[in-house]
Amino acid sequence: MTSTPYIRCALGNFLSFGKMGQKKDLTGSEKSKIARYLAEGCSSLKIAKLLKRDHQTIKCFIQNSQQGRKKRVEKPRCKITAHELRKVKRAAAKMPLATSLAIFQSCNITGVPKSTRCAILRDMAKVRKAERRPPLNKTHKLKRQDWAKKYLKTDFSKVLWTDEMRVSLDGPDGWARGWIGKGQRAPVRLRRQQGGGGVLVWAGIIKDELVGPFRVEDGVKLNSQSYCQFLEDTFFKQWYRKKSASFKKNMIFMQDNAPSHVSKYSTAWLARKVIKEEKPMTWPPCSPNLNPIENLWSIIKCEIYKEGKPYTSLNSVWEAVVAAARNVDGEQIKTLTESMDGRLLSVLVKKGGYIGR
Repeated sequence: MTSTPYIRCALGNFLSFGKMGQKKDLTGSEKSKIARYLAEGCSSLKIAKLLKRDHQTIKCFIQNSQQGRKKRVEKPRCKITAHELRKVKRAAAKMPLATSLAIFQSCNITGVPKSTRCAILRDMAKVRKAERRPPLNKTHKLKRQDWAKKYLKTDFSKVLWTDEMRVSLDGPDGWARGWIGKGQRAPVRLRRQQGGGGVLVWAGIIKDELVGPFRVEDGVKLNSQSYCQFLEDTFFKQWYRKKSASFKKNMIFMQDNAPSHVSKYSTAWLARKVIKEEKPMTWPPCSPNLNPIENLWSIIKCEIYKEGKPYTSLNSVWEAVVAAARNVDGEQIKTLTESMDGRLLSVLVKKGGYIGR
């Protein structure tokens, strides 16, 4: 039995489209042509013939495009009572860093959309990140108090405060947060899987003077031997040797309790450099907030990463550190070193507890 032309046509459509009656969507090119033909005054039937498409498909597209978007219907904002508002305020104070949903659920207030919850909380709270603090147990606090008592009458203008800082190409965590104007897109932050890294920087401050910064050679891990060799090549040869004998006699050298700093090897090596007995400052555990140079690192990082600036090479980020350090004047450094008397008093008042920088 031979198939009729109608059956052959239906079979061809089925094989072409995969399912009987299914139509192809209009392509972007076809939609552009429809708009152009309409501008020329062509009817929908003529456009269908020119594009060799179904007339109903063309008509539906023209009708939908001419209708445009539906206007957004403003729904009345969900309101809460004054009593519920007081409950939310108390819950927000008791639950720091909680989500808006958790705060409202703790008050048994349901059915409030997220936008309304945030608008209500915005009048009584702010979004903040948790502060990072060193863990202080009872022993740490006692040692911090003993340290404060020991150095309470010290002339801190003669103390050299030292520390290391690592700067990365993409900036520290959270550096990209900030306000974005309406209608503007947030800049892209690069996230490297390989080829990132950073630069290790050492510096010191004394009275109103900045020592360094000096760059640790890339790939060098600071153990006792490499740390001492680094100090020899940078601090001692480029700065310390130029000072007078009276300055060297009175200077107190501060460094934290990193293993490479306080090992027997490093201690003996510094003693041979005439930094011995009381000249190295003893340092309490878990106390980075007592070192004023930490504030200097904050100043430099704010400068080199301002406006979310990333870097493409280790040399470029190092050059930025050097430039930012040059912009730190003596008055800023003097303010940091003169803050030590107040920090020691705060440690004693808080019985060795945490103090802000």
